[in-house]
Amino acid sequence: MRHYLQFKDLSDEEYGYLLGRAAIIKKRFKNYEKYTPLFDRTLAMIFEKASTRTRVSFEAGMYQMGGSVVNLTSGDSQLGRAEPIEDSARVISRMVDVVMIRTFEHTKIEAFAAHSRVPVINGLTNEYHPCQILADVFTYIEHRGSIQGKVVAWVGDGNNMANTWLQAADVLGFTLHVSTPSGYEIDAKVAGVSNQACVKVFDNPMDACRGAHLVTTDVWTSMGYEAEHEARQKAFADWRVDREMLAVAQPDVLFMHCLPAHRGEEVDADVIDGPHSVVWDEAENRMHVQKALMEYLLLGRIG
Repeated sequence: MRHYLQFKDLSDEEYGYLLGRAAIIKKRFKNYEKYTPLFDRTLAMIFEKASTRTRVSFEAGMYQMGGSVVNLTSGDSQLGRAEPIEDSARVISRMVDVVMIRTFEHTKIEAFAAHSRVPVINGLTNEYHPCQILADVFTYIEHRGSIQGKVVAWVGDGNNMANTWLQAADVLGFTLHVSTPSGYEIDAKVAGVSNQACVKVFDNPMDACRGAHLVTTDVWTSMGYEAEHEARQKAFADWRVDREMLAVAQPDVLFMHCLPAHRGEEVDADVIDGPHSVVWDEAENRMHVQKALMEYLLLGRIG
């Protein structure tokens, strides 16, 4: 049994297989070919943080693969009351085949996984967002081929997305350029990378974007940090991704954003809606890579 709690939980070779499966599964979906390898399997989705893309992509994906879904929130289950998370894990994992959790502290999902009898998938925690970066890497490969040896520029908050991009650079062999405002830096210890050379930090976001094959960002104020919104607006004012940043990147640079986006804050409208943007492919691909991930965790390698 395997869990998927951080990007570094899988190897480069395993990602090669998984991303290949995602391409096959997406092609079948686009060709309206029925493919239901998870028939009679059940996914439990546990949400302590609100969601749009995570819920729709996992729920639609599981149904398309022939399975069923149970949706739980802290408001309509014992998860939000006094029951220890270890007990919830012991009970829920006896009734379903795979669990996806979207929560706050990463320690919560680790505690659940430690007492689960079935695979647990991280749908997002404060520290990591591996399913999103899995979709982002797949989207890059779909448009430009291998990401190995390329340069990805992260502009903005040193948050869970930045931590996970750092792990991806370490595992998949590309370089991450990072530029964050002072006080919002990434923490390499949180990511736990083995190759410190995979990341380069820049004070100026323009320098981070120079020569990049992919430029990506996120909202300035993530869920759980709403009290800091006004301070973040001031601190991040120079970290809005604009056309000038893309102009110093590679001519065929791609732009990604995990969404939801705030045009005029972390990204200009003419960037996210412009010719370099692949955010809508990126959003759809959450579903396809997660289908491949659930197939892998439940059935192992196919063929």
